[in-house]
Amino acid sequence: MVAPTGVLPVSADLSTGVPSPRPTVPDGGLRDLLPPQLATVDDLREIAPADARELTKVLLRRLATLEEGTREYSYVRSTLVEMNLSLVRFAIRRFNAHREPQEDLLQVGAVGLIKAIDRFDPDLGVEFTTFAMPTVLGEIRRHFRDTTWAVHVPRRLQELRIVLARAQESLSQKLDRAPTVAELADHLDLSQEEVVEGLTAANGHTAGSLDTGTEDDDRPGPLGERLGEDDRDLSLVEDLVALKPLVAALPERDRLILSMRFCEDMTQSQIGARLGLSQMHVSRLLSRTLRHLREGLQEG
Repeated sequence: MVAPTGVLPVSADLSTGVPSPRPTVPDGGLRDLLPPQLATVDDLREIAPADARELTKVLLRRLATLEEGTREYSYVRSTLVEMNLSLVRFAIRRFNAHREPQEDLLQVGAVGLIKAIDRFDPDLGVEFTTFAMPTVLGEIRRHFRDTTWAVHVPRRLQELRIVLARAQESLSQKLDRAPTVAELADHLDLSQEEVVEGLTAANGHTAGSLDTGTEDDDRPGPLGERLGEDDRDLSLVEDLVALKPLVAALPERDRLILSMRFCEDMTQSQIGARLGLSQMHVSRLLSRTLRHLREGLQEG
């Protein structure tokens, strides 16, 4: 994942998407914008957290005095971003259960960090980490909500999935087993239909290819070739069972004509020649018999 142009004002390793150490700046005037403690630091990630907090306060106040869009403003903001990337790394630990690459989450969290830097007011007397953490987490959650679903799912159901996941974990520990739909509905004060809808929506978060097999299946070949499908011939079984007593009740000659026509695949002329009847007479007998059977099935 690559951040939008102009959004992430730090250099990055394009092979991983991870922000890299700040490049050396030849212009001594820009270096003078930094506190003396940072003027000779090559890798801001090596600064101790306590020192980073204090230096962040100094740089945020300095950023507030600079004109947005200038080289000086961009340099100070880049320094702030790089120095506080540890905050982003701490935030993405909450999402370890997700399969999203850590590099992508780091970039998304960095966008949230930049937004926090741009919106922060040093005069409010609030710690920057307290202000920035909700913004970073919100940006990561928005990323999961908008880009990681395999199919489009309404936001209401996306949020319900999270609520259900927490309820399942809580009830599983309490009951020492997986909770039922009724238990989840009672715990969350929802209808069972809403619970089922939320559980079904959770399946839309990931999608599997029909060209791959399952982990517990050793059979070769794509999964799509081994999935079951409706057997159209099954519906004929009911018809044959229903026809059996109707055919048994027919006169012997009518049963014989049906057998020769549909079992031996004889033509009406061949049937007539064997029974000493004309082809027209066989046709009338056959039509009458089929009509009688059809009416018997409809009545049944």
